[in-house]
Amino acid sequence: MRRLQLTVAVIACTLASAAQAQYPDHPIRLVVPQAAGSASDTVARVFAAALGREIGQQVVVEDRPGGALTVGLDIVAKSAPDGYTLCMAPIGALTMAPHLVAHLPYDIARDFQPIMVMEYSQLLLAVSPTTPFHSVRELIAYAKAHPGKLLNASSSNGSPGHVAGELFKFMTGTDIVHVPYKGGAPAINDLIAGRVQLMFEALNSIAPFAQSGQVRALAVSGDHRSPAFPDLPTIAEAGVPGYSAPGWVGVIAPAGLPRPILDTLNAAANRAIKSPAFATWNAKIGNEPGGGTPQQFAALIASDSKKWGEVIKRAGIRLE
Repeated sequence: MRRLQLTVAVIACTLASAAQAQYPDHPIRLVVPQAAGSASDTVARVFAAALGREIGQQVVVEDRPGGALTVGLDIVAKSAPDGYTLCMAPIGALTMAPHLVAHLPYDIARDFQPIMVMEYSQLLLAVSPTTPFHSVRELIAYAKAHPGKLLNASSSNGSPGHVAGELFKFMTGTDIVHVPYKGGAPAINDLIAGRVQLMFEALNSIAPFAQSGQVRALAVSGDHRSPAFPDLPTIAEAGVPGYSAPGWVGVIAPAGLPRPILDTLNAAANRAIKSPAFATWNAKIGNEPGGGTPQQFAALIASDSKKWGEVIKRAGIRLE
């Protein structure tokens, strides 16, 4: 009996190794936890095409929005760790949602395998063209002189734009009222119209409106200037020393992914983001290519989760 068990184990290991060696032998799905037509969906499709060429299989985008990004991530967490289900994971889903949602159906550290940071991004601090503000210092001065009078729009309660705005308020000692919307588009429309006065929004959503002059760009949120707006200062340069709220989007898989498959995916993804199509897309919207190892991505998730968890707790933000 003992010999039979050993034989079965050896056969099973051999078959598993053979399956991994042939990976991938059918299409891969890339889950996007946001709606079709969203900024995340658009960049996912550019990335999926590039990854498919590098890995030798079609990568199919599957939009699964809802639950403050939790629906899509929950699907991935409960999928088989075989390399055929991946997920686009923005900074908000991995580092903010755990501090905002009381009962997540998964644990970020336990249930997911980081693969790679796909791209780095920034938020644009923009104001309505109906306002008199032409600099961050002017905005801060007005906010201090008129507490509670300025309205800060965001794409949703607990979004990166909301949380970045709370950090701005804390660091500047200002009282600015947050106004959450159901998506970035209606918030930007109200910013253009002057119904709200300012907004922290992802470049890939608001950059065209800033470039056309429909909104007035004051600064970017990251640690360095954006390639899309090289003449625009960072918020830290513009009057809030130490302010930093960069963003990123990564690719994750279910936990338990075999190491050979993880290595294959990481190598292919690193090549994909260097492809002309993906590089051109990133340059157009002002984002910058990511890259690196799964270990580096895991460390980034942990450090940003600590930072934004403290901001969220201090601001008292909760999602039910």
